[in-house]
Amino acid sequence: MASSAMITLLVVLGLIAAWAVWTYQGPGPTAKTGVHSVVLRRGAGLNEIAAALEKAGVVSSAPVFLAAAQITQAARELKAGEYEFPSGAPMSQVLEDIRSGRVVRHQVTIPEGYTSEMAVELLMKEAALTGEVATPPEGSLLPETYDFERGEERAAVLKRMMDAQDELLATLWDKRKAGLPIRTPEEAVTLASIVEKETGLASERPRVAAAFVNRLNRGIRLQSDPTIIYGITKGRPLGRGIRRSELDAATPYNTYQIDGLTPTPIANPGRASLAAVLDPPDTDEIFFVADGTGGHVFASTLEEHNRNVARWREVEQQKSRGPAR
Repeated sequence: MASSAMITLLVVLGLIAAWAVWTYQGPGPTAKTGVHSVVLRRGAGLNEIAAALEKAGVVSSAPVFLAAAQITQAARELKAGEYEFPSGAPMSQVLEDIRSGRVVRHQVTIPEGYTSEMAVELLMKEAALTGEVATPPEGSLLPETYDFERGEERAAVLKRMMDAQDELLATLWDKRKAGLPIRTPEEAVTLASIVEKETGLASERPRVAAAFVNRLNRGIRLQSDPTIIYGITKGRPLGRGIRRSELDAATPYNTYQIDGLTPTPIANPGRASLAAVLDPPDTDEIFFVADGTGGHVFASTLEEHNRNVARWREVEQQKSRGPAR
């Protein structure tokens, strides 16, 4: 009898062990949406983590997960954060992913030419981020796509943007072209921000930068419309044309009225614009005007520029009349 009971007990224990191994290594629960999502809070203990995974449908047995974490010595290495697991993911994979901290990475993209205020507004709209941030100085951010984790501080993401800009600017400044009318890295950012706002075509930025550098070297005012707009709206779309009174107004950001650069950048320039102002091509062009296709026509003499302006005005008149009937 005792021998029979022992055999039965061993069989039961063997079945339990086989079930536990299957539960750990075999396919996990099926997700209704194709993926399991769960957030493991910072400071959560092993019991809470196991319960959260079972409740979210990630694992089928919290006790087996607890045992596996302890046996594999992963219990003290589990990372907090947001996780996504494919439907049917084995518990072994779930445990390894949490042990390795393979959390979900979110992204936020700061477009080139955004002001710092606009960039902060984008960060504030990201529900996965936490905390408040003050608007950093204009031109201090590098417009790019940045990864972040759920629950991360907005201030930490903003710091990465500022550090990226500092690092890029330092590299480009060290390799800058000789003879530039730019005395400091800050002035380079200011000029790059004006280049950024003058054209939406990446291919044109070197020529625009060269034209502005030539103007500064010759003591000619930049006469850039985006600088006027920044002085009026702090970089927000004006929604109309610039008025004659605004062209004539003597403000710090009106480059039709002031010599040299504006007192601050007028946006956050991207990599291409920064590179363009610190290593512009060798040209004698000092004028450019819109060509009606989204780009510009460049000129080296006032006579040539006036012809280009006349052609642009013809394009504007044709647009205002509308298509022929």
